[in-house]
Amino acid sequence: MRHILIIGAGRSASSLIKYLLSKSVQENLHLTIGDLSVELAERKTNNHPNATAIVFDIFDEKQRKAEIQKANIVISMLPAHLHFEVAKDCITFKKHLVTASYISEAMQGLDAAAKANNLVFMNEIGLDPGIDHMSAMKVIDAIREKGGKMILFESFCGGLVAPESDNNLWNYKFTWAPRNVVLAGQGGAAKFIQEGTYKYIPYHKLFRRTEFLEVEGYGRFEGYANRDSLKYRSVYGLDDVLTLYRGTIRRVGYSRAWNMFVQLGMTDDTYIIDNSDTISYRDFTNLFLPYHPTDSVEIKLRLALGIEQDDIMWDKLLELDIFNARKNVGLKNATPAQILEKILTDNWTLQPDDKDMIVMYHKFGYEINGEQKQIDAKMVCIGEDQTYTAMAKTVGLPVAMATLQILNGNITTPGVQLPINKEVYLPILKELEDYGVVFYEKEMPYTGYNPDKV
Repeated sequence: MRHILIIGAGRSASSLIKYLLSKSVQENLHLTIGDLSVELAERKTNNHPNATAIVFDIFDEKQRKAEIQKANIVISMLPAHLHFEVAKDCITFKKHLVTASYISEAMQGLDAAAKANNLVFMNEIGLDPGIDHMSAMKVIDAIREKGGKMILFESFCGGLVAPESDNNLWNYKFTWAPRNVVLAGQGGAAKFIQEGTYKYIPYHKLFRRTEFLEVEGYGRFEGYANRDSLKYRSVYGLDDVLTLYRGTIRRVGYSRAWNMFVQLGMTDDTYIIDNSDTISYRDFTNLFLPYHPTDSVEIKLRLALGIEQDDIMWDKLLELDIFNARKNVGLKNATPAQILEKILTDNWTLQPDDKDMIVMYHKFGYEINGEQKQIDAKMVCIGEDQTYTAMAKTVGLPVAMATLQILNGNITTPGVQLPINKEVYLPILKELEDYGVVFYEKEMPYTGYNPDKV
């Protein structure tokens, strides 16, 4: 029996546990699922004989070391900052490790030790990061192998609500961490390269600089720039590419509406609102508007934002009930961003029958035999229900598949890594298709800038 330790049984672990249990008899696997909530871990086992749920406290060093020592491989689904303690123990006890998180500096610092012990420390093997890396490198490698030179790479991803559950004016509901949505784009200007020139978009301009995308069968979307599009430039081997842009996907109109909150200052997370637990939603909205002896909060807001009463932007604000004087915030020592998150959660929480949707879109521009060409690759994944969401599927399945590939000796390159090598991405992308995660690639007329035609 081969033992897999899974640390963390949250929503993103649902599909990975289901997958590994479905393979457990054939592959001779036993899963130990550890979480602070043993009830949550037990629900994920679904009473399967090849799974054991345990109370697991990552800060209990004795227990952590004991459980890691018993395993053949460890999956950490903890918050990213907690992986390092697990990783150090994996080095000590010579165990492979798989996470869906970005590679931190601390994790990268274990690369030499992982290689010395012939250990695979696979990171960034979820959705974004993860499926984006694998699907991009598959096409980029294929272009290079036929003699092409990359000149453009744009990549977009978004967690959205499925069309059948899309029933609010914002065309959006929370499918992942709400706080990350509220704070999106903060902490520095968005940076990318366009036609060989560095471009920067400051936060207060970010949501008015969007690109439109068309996905067959699902209509139009928009994308706004991620904070650092150049993070993977060298990793992908794209140091000489003319255009490199990574963005977040939303339905058309979302960004213009979200920009209202940015301009008002409601997304600020740097200071605390006095008496935040006693103020109403209406009071909160009024905090960001100038004083006027007679004008109502509604009129002041329309004047501040320059929107008319018949503008769809006004209807979107009304839908969120931000002028309600009877609803209290109820959060002590809260920042504006935390209060906004509370207000949005009232309206944007997925209902029991709602389904989520993941959309990913890559554009590859390349030159071959003096001709410029383009390939567009698109993927749409719809969730099954509130347990096996599209987000849980696209995060959890690649983690589970990589774990099994490592156990079976098919992924052998040691060290701290992300899934950009063929031994990783080819089998996983192929198997993901069996679970409805399919990229459709299409040759397109090149839409980038051509200096010879200026």
